[in-house]
Amino acid sequence: MRNFTRATMGALLASVALQPAAAQTALTPDQQTFFGLYKELVETNTTLSAGSCTQAAAQIATRLKAAGFADKDITQFSVPDHPKEGGLVAVLAGSDRNAKPMLLLGHLDVVEAKREDWVRDPFKLIEEGGYYYARGTVDDKAMSAVWADSMIRFKQSGYKPKRTIKLALTCGEETTFAWNGAQYLAKERPDLIAAEFVLNEGGGGRLSDDGKHQALAMQVGEKAAQNYTLAATNPGGHSSQPVPDNAIYELADAIEAIRGYEFPIKFSDTTRAFFTATAQTTPAPMSAAIKALLANPADAAADKIVSSDKTMHSTLRTTCVATLLNAGHAENALPQRATTNINCRIFPGETVEATAAKLQELAGPKVKLTINQPIRPTAIPTPLDPKIMAPAKAIAAKHFPGVPLVPLMSTGATDGIFFQAIGIPVYGVPGIFIDSDFNGIHGLNERIRVKSLYEGRDYLFDLVKAYAG
Repeated sequence: MRNFTRATMGALLASVALQPAAAQTALTPDQQTFFGLYKELVETNTTLSAGSCTQAAAQIATRLKAAGFADKDITQFSVPDHPKEGGLVAVLAGSDRNAKPMLLLGHLDVVEAKREDWVRDPFKLIEEGGYYYARGTVDDKAMSAVWADSMIRFKQSGYKPKRTIKLALTCGEETTFAWNGAQYLAKERPDLIAAEFVLNEGGGGRLSDDGKHQALAMQVGEKAAQNYTLAATNPGGHSSQPVPDNAIYELADAIEAIRGYEFPIKFSDTTRAFFTATAQTTPAPMSAAIKALLANPADAAADKIVSSDKTMHSTLRTTCVATLLNAGHAENALPQRATTNINCRIFPGETVEATAAKLQELAGPKVKLTINQPIRPTAIPTPLDPKIMAPAKAIAAKHFPGVPLVPLMSTGATDGIFFQAIGIPVYGVPGIFIDSDFNGIHGLNERIRVKSLYEGRDYLFDLVKAYAG
């Protein structure tokens, strides 16, 4: 019986191995060309630890030149101390010198991804079950690829925009202590990226669990990202003689106190408009709970329902979470030092210092808090300019009929803050839909629906063309 089972199982496995792979999505020739660019970009490792944004930028520059861009229209940049963290700026000249340029912004770098943690190789694009899987398939190589592809299509078709279209693809967005290309351009090359407005990541669209379009969002604000270090110190000693006074325990108590604390609910004009619109399209009991919170932010029962959605929870308040941990110096010694990084996303109007004071209060006197550098610029809420919102809504009605477009405060941070700091308004544009679980962005097995990628490409291409005139 045992031999029969093994033989049968072996035959079954061999049969499965001979079955054809799941059918890949049928693409038009135009989409195949885009897919080649997207795949190359996704499969180019651009992590800070082992990758090269400079290589990715060079690959895109090669494609731009093949499409007809002259050398003078493309600027590849880096600095000697960070040769692998470069980027590029490309310019498609407009016909009207009185029309100010527009800037398409994307970042090439991605969050770290360990092969042993992922189901699939994070730096090999794999199509499976209607999704593309790999690190960066969404954040932010989907938009960066769409921007580069749009510039190529404009050039190849002979399109003459009224206003100049600029493309900036940079590095350093995902790591606060990395060299940041967007910051460099805003500070050292403002002439190169001067524009009336910037189109950036941060907006997008949300899908229901069954893949239906629920809502589109235009980001017109974002939280401030700030890191803090909590440290507990102790003389230590031999582990055979433990004492209650222990750096790891003290730090653990501080972390637990922060875990259990909810910052109070706040509303800005943007988030109030977002929740008001969301309540109209969300089924009960969420819709009723949102309306109750809008009427009374202190309604704990309503908060519990709304905050069960992690995106809405983070949109309501400042959030702080432990992200890194380091403790002890030997397995047979009492710890002399224990530290953790606390990553906060601070609601507009609140300050880095006030948030630090609250964290220190929660941590208690035995744990010391430090505000980590860098302290990035605070995002400036962008006005809901009809010149921006009207085309976005009109094109959304064409591509996604019946789907509402709402203003959004992003719970994440983007490089838009560096352009806002020099007076250029930044809009996180809609178009690329993601699932309600956030598609593994910054986590394991990042993915994007194949359909959503190509829908977003079409929408964003038409949107840029509308703004360019």
